[in-house]
Amino acid sequence: MAMSIFLFTDFGAADIYVGQVKAVLQQRASNVPVIDLLHDAPAFNAQSSAHLLAALAMQIPPGSVTLAVVDPGVGGARNAVALVADGNWFIGPDNGLLSVLAGRAKACIYWRITWRPEKLSASFHSRDLFAPVTAAIARGEFPAGKAESVARLSVDFGGNDLGEIIYIDHYGNAFTGLRAHGLPRDARIVANGRCLKHARVFSDVPAGEVFWYENSLGLVEIAGNACSAAENLGLQIRQSVAVETR
Repeated sequence: MAMSIFLFTDFGAADIYVGQVKAVLQQRASNVPVIDLLHDAPAFNAQSSAHLLAALAMQIPPGSVTLAVVDPGVGGARNAVALVADGNWFIGPDNGLLSVLAGRAKACIYWRITWRPEKLSASFHSRDLFAPVTAAIARGEFPAGKAESVARLSVDFGGNDLGEIIYIDHYGNAFTGLRAHGLPRDARIVANGRCLKHARVFSDVPAGEVFWYENSLGLVEIAGNACSAAENLGLQIRQSVAVETR
């Protein structure tokens, strides 16, 4: 049995969708803990969400199952997929959402999910398709005969970094798709025409000052001490950022 089920979606925690997915998981895998990883992933934006998911996936314990859904193409031609990346399961749409973590994994195995339930809403595959498959995997019952092995994902963003804003939290801190490991601390991050210096933590700069630092996920984050960096700099998701080194 998997240790836990993790949920990563753009559904919004205040809407009706998360609860319906959890109801299916409770019915089909009642003994497996369900953990909300994130429900305000960048809406409709598989690429930004893919980089955010890849960073968050580093914190997921081995043997777990993650249902990941940012799926503007639901009901269309895109496939449903399951994969094992370095020992962890991920289930979701084949629209690039799972491709960054897959591209960074040391080992990855892929399946296209061919099973369809008797009742399948055209617009809610998370509840009717992904959740039952996730529950089956969490019970240790990968649905034999209901998926076929494939060599790769159909949509692949690759494992490289993304020089864009991928997420803005409620404080106004802006996560980038750049990993901070190895980046010189005298480097400057350029965003919306502003050149930002590095600081170790918020308290190392005066209140109201904006800077960049390595956040707890290992990403370059543009932040402000007791202020909103996004408002201060006019930042938005998908906005380009660049690195200047001396």
